[in-house]
Amino acid sequence: MSDATAEPTADPAAEEPTGDPTADRAPADPHRAAAFFDLDKTIIATSSATAFSRPFLAGGLLTRRAMLRAAYAQFLYQVGGADEVQTERMRAQLSRMVTGWDVDQVSAIVERTLHESIDPAVYAEAVVLIDEHHRAGRDVIVVSASGRELVEPIARLLGADGVIATHMRVADGRYTGLIDFYAYGPAKAEAMADLAHLRGYDLQASYAYSDSITDEPMLAAVGHAAVVNPDRALRRLAEERGWETLRFVRPVSLRLMSRRDSRTAAVVLLLLLAAGAVVWVLAGRWRRNGGRGRGLG
Repeated sequence: MSDATAEPTADPAAEEPTGDPTADRAPADPHRAAAFFDLDKTIIATSSATAFSRPFLAGGLLTRRAMLRAAYAQFLYQVGGADEVQTERMRAQLSRMVTGWDVDQVSAIVERTLHESIDPAVYAEAVVLIDEHHRAGRDVIVVSASGRELVEPIARLLGADGVIATHMRVADGRYTGLIDFYAYGPAKAEAMADLAHLRGYDLQASYAYSDSITDEPMLAAVGHAAVVNPDRALRRLAEERGWETLRFVRPVSLRLMSRRDSRTAAVVLLLLLAAGAVVWVLAGRWRRNGGRGRGLG
């Protein structure tokens, strides 16, 4: 991946979503594009917020009752869809859960348990795709409804060039329970447009990836959209709009996915896929021979 990228930080698009849209903008460069990746179930095979629930429990930030409430809210969201009521329910649950949490403690837990909580959850296919975009000269932006304290360390290990994430208000080193920017649904697309103005991205030349119908605005905001392991509603929409459908099936250790190892990861993935193809061919030959002959050895 590109060595010229800076450590990702919360973008102004996420920090100041209501700012003057004409201030300090760079003109869109038709030769500059970005690739926007949803995080949960797209780059990683789990929910980033849920993945850290046990370390937060062990650190005294969460109670078991709070964990159950959060899990129930997540279940209602998955079953009930992405309407305004469900969105507000998830936002309210997040607000209640983190009120009073010490920000430094949260960051320390995330940094300390990143591999333990996320490994082995990163899709190898996503890492290879991120590397391909960097080789093509495109910035990679991780877009997630999770808090930036969770998203930024993961993005940093992936070598991403920035994040758009939920920004929770802090006073005296603790979360107040107020959410300044909730990176969800249409807000993701608005933040992407804001960031494109700031950095000069041509969104029609840019790419976006997600697994969920809730990210339809994010996918529709770019000229090249692809769905990853899509839910049923998103699969139907992708067929209607001609969006590419990708299958990510091989989670690997995030520990191995640092920027300096990305090329090796791509080679390893290709070797694994090739080995799988050889086994499949040999197994088919063995079945056609009725189990006779040299078999798979």
